[in-house]
Amino acid sequence: MSFTSRLAHLGVSLPDAPAPAANYVPYVRIGNTVYVSGQISSDSDGMIIGKLGETMDIDAGAAAARCCAISLLAQVQAACDGDIERLVRVVKLTGFVNSTADFVDQPKVINGASDFLVEALGDAGRHSRSAVSAASLPFGVAVEIEGIFEVQ
Repeated sequence: MSFTSRLAHLGVSLPDAPAPAANYVPYVRIGNTVYVSGQISSDSDGMIIGKLGETMDIDAGAAAARCCAISLLAQVQAACDGDIERLVRVVKLTGFVNSTADFVDQPKVINGASDFLVEALGDAGRHSRSAVSAASLPFGVAVEIEGIFEVQ
């Protein structure tokens, strides 16, 4: 099944790739590798703001991470001239979780992105990963994730 079909089956259509919020590019492609800048948690209602362990629980954080993964795929699609089928695999994610000093479940939050990518892409979605705490993130968002992808 194509990635587009798998996404449609999940009820997901990739949005236009989000524009950068400052003086950087949203992705850099070198050969068959695409490095995607950090994508902040946002959905059709806007930015998903919150701090895990204070104003958000793990499920809400995982949902925010899933939104970051959708934005990552939108950037990959843009890097592939609009053809997400040129994606070969997700190589690595680095997830940052806006969390309190005593919150220790960052991996469970970033699972929202990892689980979605495997569900949407199958084995091509399996990746290496880091999940770390941040005292704060831009605009007060709950999650930011950057990624490395292999493309054709």
